[in-house]
Amino acid sequence: MMHTLTTDPTHAADLDTVAQLLTPTGDRVSDPRLDRWADELDAAALRALYRDMVITRRLDGEGVALQRQGHLGLWAPAQGQEAIQVASAHACRPDDFLFPSYRELGVLVTRGASPADLVLGWRGEVHGTFDPYALHVATPQIIIGAQTLHAVGYAMGIQRDGGDQVSLAYFGDGATSQGDVNEAMVFASSFEAPVVFVCSNNQWAISEPVSVQSRFPIAGRAPAFGIPSLRVDGNDAIACAAAMRWALDRARSGEGPAFIEAVTYRMGPHTTSDDPTRYRDAAEVERWRGRDPLTRLEAHLRRSGAWDDAFAAEVAAAGDTLAAGMRDAALTAQTRPAIEMLDDVYAEPHVGMTRQRERFAAYLDGFADGEA
Repeated sequence: MMHTLTTDPTHAADLDTVAQLLTPTGDRVSDPRLDRWADELDAAALRALYRDMVITRRLDGEGVALQRQGHLGLWAPAQGQEAIQVASAHACRPDDFLFPSYRELGVLVTRGASPADLVLGWRGEVHGTFDPYALHVATPQIIIGAQTLHAVGYAMGIQRDGGDQVSLAYFGDGATSQGDVNEAMVFASSFEAPVVFVCSNNQWAISEPVSVQSRFPIAGRAPAFGIPSLRVDGNDAIACAAAMRWALDRARSGEGPAFIEAVTYRMGPHTTSDDPTRYRDAAEVERWRGRDPLTRLEAHLRRSGAWDDAFAAEVAAAGDTLAAGMRDAALTAQTRPAIEMLDDVYAEPHVGMTRQRERFAAYLDGFADGEA
């Protein structure tokens, strides 16, 4: 399945060429590229998607509040991008391995990360907050695009082990200009690695609009590497789940990698240190607010009779409980001695680390003596 893309550069950031199964008003529509992959998404599956999307947004809001109140050093908001994050993770098997960037909060929620897992890293308390092999999720990557290389390497390991798992690499539109992402696609294509590239095109690489970042639709880059691609409405949870099921089936059956461009929008700042009002206008934000992934799926559930007040109350309560756990974990965290930041860097003793520890200990001793 190869998605046909326009070569008109004005279409790099719009929605004219996206595959869609759910309109912004919640109406179910047909798309021949995705219909068969959405057949098994019954009411229970859609309610599960909605539940995790709502919880993700609630926890995202709590993370922003904690940072603003001085309890976290930084937070990368995910508001507006819940559909592609949650739907893609739901489509995977538990043993598929996911390689997120710093913004994939919905992936961590779907995979069962604890409230403490979501905040202690942003407090700078630990190098990694969870066991990657317990969640089958790699530690979120801060270096832009580096996780694509990790995902492809893991996928090549799956091949050599004779398994049928798939690895996923999540990244944003800006990362597609990084060498790491392009090199990852070269290796994935050359070795037919079972990996899915998931590009969340949220329209802004910090303050750089996608219309400058890429003059043509990003999904059009993958076929140049021999990788089939789909450009989907990233605010349509049903389309995102269907596209991921197509990509996973392809990778799992030995046909090699696939690329999904999910056209979505970052409603908040790039991080809590960013002021988006300096580079985008309020009218643009309001246009995208009308395409909100949560209200869209809610409207569909209501129309299909899969919504009731008890369900809404249960979802809200679950979000509040987890948010309270995040706050408790942040407020009760015990900061370890500074020297312990060098612990757990290497699995085995390392002479270079020993020398660094000695120098750092001497530096800290200087503070204790009032000399620094």
